[in-house]
Amino acid sequence: MSQKEKNKTPPELDDQLEEAAAKEAAEEPAEAEAGAPDPLMDELEALKDQAARQEEKYLRLAAEYDNFRKRTAKEKEAIWNDAKADAALAFLPVYDNLERALKQETADEAYKKGVEMTMNQLKTVLEKLGITEIEALGQPFDPALHNAVMHIEDENFGENTVAEVFQAGFRLGDKVVRFAMVKVAN
Repeated sequence: MSQKEKNKTPPELDDQLEEAAAKEAAEEPAEAEAGAPDPLMDELEALKDQAARQEEKYLRLAAEYDNFRKRTAKEKEAIWNDAKADAALAFLPVYDNLERALKQETADEAYKKGVEMTMNQLKTVLEKLGITEIEALGQPFDPALHNAVMHIEDENFGENTVAEVFQAGFRLGDKVVRFAMVKVAN
């Protein structure tokens, strides 16, 4: 429109046009806000997501470290118990020989007392290591604890009862260090 034509419009129409233009101007920012996303909000959401991922990563790492610590402690305990069992196993032939010596008759009381004291000292050392003797005589036969090398038919014993112990068995906690060598009555 030219200037001349503008001047020809009545003043009421000019007022209406200005109001319409003002309304459009007021609606445009509202439409822009509603239709177009705000870059600050997008950045905030991205940072929230990143923080959540980092927190999850941290929690997983903390749990993994805790599991590693527990597993390492358990492995260390198992290695320690295995080392104790191996050391005790090396001394068990000495135990067997002392036990045989105690069963032999001797006229020398000092010799017998010395063997008894040595045997008691060895038993004390084994107990301090947590090595215990497996009770076998008169007990029901348990293949997890006993090694049956003989069997007899005897009415004096119950079924599957250990009648005689040839070699004592030992264990460390639940682990068998050496099975008891026994004779079983059926």
